[in-house]
Parts: sequence; C-alpha cells; structure tokens
Amino acid sequence: MGTKQTVSPKFGGTVKAKAKSTTSDSPPPSPTDKSLIKSKPNRRMSTNRESSTEANTLPAQKSVVVAYVLWLFGGIFGLHHLYLHRDRHAFIWACTLGGYMGIGWIGELFLIPEYVRDANEDPRFVKAFVAKLQAFQRPPYSSKRFVGQVMIGHLFGQLFAMAIPQTVVAGFDLSFLHWAIPIFVSQGIWLVGNIGREQGVWWHCLLAAYLAYPARYFIYDETYSLLLTGLVSALTFDGISKQWRRTPPRRGRPVERSLKLTGAILIYCTFWGSFVYFNGTIADEDGGEVPIHEALHNFLASAWWTDLKQALHDTYIYAQHHGWYETWKEVFESMDVDGERNSYKVLGVSATASQAEITAAYRRLSKEYHPDKVKDEALRNEAHQRFIEIQQAYNVLSKIKSNRRRKNKQFQEDDAIVL
Repeated sequence: MGTKQTVSPKFGGTVKAKAKSTTSDSPPPSPTDKSLIKSKPNRRMSTNRESSTEANTLPAQKSVVVAYVLWLFGGIFGLHHLYLHRDRHAFIWACTLGGYMGIGWIGELFLIPEYVRDANEDPRFVKAFVAKLQAFQRPPYSSKRFVGQVMIGHLFGQLFAMAIPQTVVAGFDLSFLHWAIPIFVSQGIWLVGNIGREQGVWWHCLLAAYLAYPARYFIYDETYSLLLTGLVSALTFDGISKQWRRTPPRRGRPVERSLKLTGAILIYCTFWGSFVYFNGTIADEDGGEVPIHEALHNFLASAWWTDLKQALHDTYIYAQHHGWYETWKEVFESMDVDGERNSYKVLGVSATASQAEITAAYRRLSKEYHPDKVKDEALRNEAHQRFIEIQQAYNVLSKIKSNRRRKNKQFQEDDAIVL
C-alpha cells in the first residue's frame, strides 16, 4: 500500500491522492469492462461536441420581405413579431392593436431591418451590440421604452380594476381583489422591459408597485393613482433591475410558444369579458341603464329565445330522420333568398301559376293601386309603396320563370342529340 502526492499549480499546495493498492490481489478487468471503460470518454466527448455544435449553430434565417409583408397585413396583431420570435412584443401588440390603435405599429416602419438582423444574429448586429456592451455597463435610459412600460402597466392595472365585479356575486363581495392591481401593473412594466436585448427581474417592479399603491387613499382619482404606481414601478425597473441580455433569447418550439401566447391572450380576454358581464350596462327604452348580466338573463328567459331553441331542436330532429342535405335544402328554401315566395304572396297567385296568370294579376293590381287613381293624399303614399311592391314582385317572378324556361329548353335540346 502506498500514497501519491501531486502539486496543484494554481494554488501551489499539495493534494493527497487516495491510497492506491500496489498489490495484484484484485483480478484484471475483463474485455467487457475494458470496452465499457473506453466507451465512457468517447460518449462524453460526443456529448460535448454536440453541445458545442448546437451552441455554434445559427438560427433559421428570417427574411426582411416576409417581415414587412406580415407587418403590413397583420402588424397590428403582432404577426411580424411572431415571425421574428419576439413573442412578448407580439402579445403587447395584440392587446393594444399595434401599440394603442396602430401608433407603435407605424413607428416600426424603419425598425424591422434591425429586428431581422437581431433574429438572424447577423454579424453587423452582433458587432454593434458588443460595442454597446463595452460602452455601457447597463442599458441606457430609453424614453420610448419607459413610456411604453408606464402605458402597458397602466393598461393592465386599469383592466383588472374594471374586471372586479362592483356588485355582490354569489354572496361574496369581491372588492378586496383591488389589492391585486399592483401585480398586473408590475407585470405590464416587466413585460415591456424584457423585450429584445434587455431584461430584468419582476419582483423589483412588484415591490415598488405595492409600495406606491397606498397612494390611492390620498389621490382619489384612480387614474392618477394607477399612473403613480406605474411610474414608481417603471423607475425601479429602469434604475435597479434593468440589465443587458447578453445571450440570445431561447427559442421555444412552436407548440410551446402557441400554448403560452394563447393562454396569455385568453387571460387578457377573460378580464375584458368579466368587465362587460359584471360591470357593463345597456340602455333600455326609457333611457335607464340595465346591467348586461341581468339583460342576458332576461334574454335567455324571453319567449323569442325559447322559440328559437325549440326551432333549432326541431331542425335537429328533422335532420336525424331526413338527412342534413334535405334539411339544409328546406332551410334554404324557407329563407326565400330569391324572393319568389313573397312575390307570389304580393300578387296573390299560387306557386303553380303560369306566366299568363302572373301577368294578368300584375296588370289588375297595378291599375288598382296606381297612385294617380288615389285621390286621398293620406292614402297616396301607401298606394305608392304598394305599387312599387307589385312591380318588384312581377319582375322577380318573370325573371325566375324566364330562367326556368331557358334551362328546360336547353335540357330538351341536349336530350334530342343522338350520338
């Protein structure tokens, strides 16, 4: 038995190695063990090679032309940002319709080439970004980003405040939920602050928002109290939390990105739905305001809705017995899209009437309701409207009859052809 000592070149000290047996009591390794021992370094080397290859692999190159096309036709919904893997930016554009009704969307007209270079990790962009890192230890102040943080933070906080029911729901008073408003204010500020090559932590914004939120008890206008909360939170992010994002953002898989973005949009729409359902109102005939949830409940209990449900149920039962094609055919005919049924009713003739009978009815009714034959001024307008309806009904039926005769003649000619 013996020990071996090695010298650490870094620290200049000695490190005692584990005692190594010099006897030959243990049996030599088998050929299988040798192959396993040899395979471990090879496996480790291959893993390191794969990781280094993934790190050096450039992302799929994006096109400036495609980005501009998406910006033009779907920019207010953030489609070009989705294409460039700027999902946070896309979500904000979808929530604000292009940055408050297209203002931010128009401002991106000359920024898209830089966004594309960032997504492609273009050497020109990387060189410029490295120059920024060397010139500034932290990202410099940007008034555009700061204003965007305050506006989005105010929007999210205001939306959540509006979504809180103002009335008792199922016996619960939910007004205490206003204490969650700083969470959504700080979320909006953090979201804008983490777009692109800048980043920061959320809890700084959250803590600052809660410290500033009690000002609502001194500032009675909720708009100004929310604005103050957003300003304090944004200043905290800009002064303490903001840092450079030195590595490119991780690009998630399409399914992962779709789930996250869809979930965020659903949550956003849920708050709007809560506001409309619980706190929205509509005007009645007397000018009073009726809550939407009460109006919806009354509508679902109305006779019109009950009849509609019964009609839909009867249509479904009819389709089960006669098939959906026949059902759709019956529905289409009952809609009277060509006005044929109504025209028969106006002229007072049956659906099997000939063209001669239709013409005779038209001439008789035209003479009867001609405005020149009505002496009473009060009845002349009514007669004029009736006269117009008669003319329109005659034109509709004449056109339909003519088309049918032409089709029947064509079919007869085709049948007469002998091959």
